[in-house]
Amino acid sequence: MKTIEFTYHLKDIEATAVRVLENLDSKTILFNGNMGAGKTTFINALLKAMHSNDVATSPTFSIVNEYNLPNDKVYHFDFYRIESIEEAYNFGIEDYLNSNHWLFMEWPERIKDLVPENHQAITITDLEDNKRSLKLTINVKHLTKNLAMNP
Repeated sequence: MKTIEFTYHLKDIEATAVRVLENLDSKTILFNGNMGAGKTTFINALLKAMHSNDVATSPTFSIVNEYNLPNDKVYHFDFYRIESIEEAYNFGIEDYLNSNHWLFMEWPERIKDLVPENHQAITITDLEDNKRSLKLTINVKHLTKNLAMNP
């Protein structure tokens, strides 16, 4: 594993999302960052880079939102309100994990025992003045260029 760091201004978020997408080798992406760091905002930019017409909204109360891609889907989870693994099982987490679709997970530490092994993590930090730091884990053994564009 190695980490690539991107520093970007919010006005450049879409270009940064394209660059991040080029470095994804997994369809399971964990999003880490403090409340308000910009996780859902970045997910929205990723959706646009993946040619989705959908707009990401925080699934804090619904737990999961579904977005359409030209030949795939994204399931966007917010586990902030999940208090136990049993709650995740109650809403059918296994069906999502076994779906072969994209999984974008906010607050994944709430279900850490269920997170698939083959995942990448994005950590977003607010640097103030509309700037963010984004750290992406890369598994150099499995790197496949343009996985996002050729599912």
